[in-house]
Amino acid sequence: MPLKIVIDARRIRDFGFGTYIRSLIPALAGIDQNDRYILVTLPQDLRSLPSLPSNFRFVPYHRTDDDYLDHLAFPLFLRQFSADLYHVPLNRVPLLMPRPYVVTLHDMSSLLFDDRSGVRTSLRQFRFRRGLVRAQRIIAVSAATRRDAENILGISAERLRVVYNAPHPLFFTHRHAADARAAGPEGEPLERKRIMERYQVTYPFILYAGNIRPQKNVPRLVESFAVAREGLATHPLYKELRLIIIGDEISRYPSVRRAVIQSRVEHCVRFLGFVPFDTLRLFYEAAAAFVFPSLYEGFGLPPLEAMASGTPVITSGVSSLPEVVGNAAMLVNPENVFDIARGIREVLLDPALRESLVRRGREQAARYSWERAAAQVLEIYHEVAEEK
Repeated sequence: MPLKIVIDARRIRDFGFGTYIRSLIPALAGIDQNDRYILVTLPQDLRSLPSLPSNFRFVPYHRTDDDYLDHLAFPLFLRQFSADLYHVPLNRVPLLMPRPYVVTLHDMSSLLFDDRSGVRTSLRQFRFRRGLVRAQRIIAVSAATRRDAENILGISAERLRVVYNAPHPLFFTHRHAADARAAGPEGEPLERKRIMERYQVTYPFILYAGNIRPQKNVPRLVESFAVAREGLATHPLYKELRLIIIGDEISRYPSVRRAVIQSRVEHCVRFLGFVPFDTLRLFYEAAAAFVFPSLYEGFGLPPLEAMASGTPVITSGVSSLPEVVGNAAMLVNPENVFDIARGIREVLLDPALRESLVRRGREQAARYSWERAAAQVLEIYHEVAEEK
């Protein structure tokens, strides 16, 4: 008998969680024509995904998951569906969430890196723990995240499953915007040139893409870039090297602004905020290197996106990142500015190393797929349903 599965898709537009939702749902649609899916979204997001099979339908709901009334209102809203199970694709589970439910645990950063205090913080941490403790299954996006759930929260191993994320398939195609694809191969260089001119990029650059939360270590990235650039001051190509950061706006993070000013690199660090998907792909492909010195990652998708795009990657040798990138990246100590700078210089200046990282990076990224992830998630759905 087909299952009725409700997925909370209200974060479908997010930079990180949204990528997970936008990737998993079409992959499920590609392999499951039997079960029935109800996708709960905000009213403005009803058309956020391409057309799906008839066993998928969108249902609008107007409260966000950070609305305190959502703890009561969302569970009441869900009861109308009499679902076999619910999937909350990030650990923001309403306190009265109906069971059985599956929750995806992306990382533990909200517990490990939240230095705020007060009632709201305590409530947020209580909600985080309760959401996992009550779940029938927890999908951890890496073995490192699974270990964190076991060791920090005491979650039993029987309820934890590892299902890896994957780069979007389009990162492997090495083509750019839709109008360039329509124009054929000859249109692609013109489209690349047009986008680079729009952003006034006429120089070599290293790239960071992602948000700028404290654990992302962006201030040290800026300092490392300043050290590396100083060592390349006479290099015929890299003396004009820039650092481009795609993601959050710098105005929200004074520590990053201070790092830029104190390192005296205001003229060669650019913050672009969020950019369209095709533009992001182009920046990945055009970068001399992708640098991701995060202190903590539940999975770490951007390095794989860069690898799929054919760009050498420099990333941290901590948390889940060695697990995800394997031997296909330059690993550095994220707490040592000079080690990050060393990694940048070596990748830029050693052609054999660059060629090896590009080749191994594409092979490593190709090991991950949303079709495989969807099959594993579907297996978890049926496993939970059979226990009812």
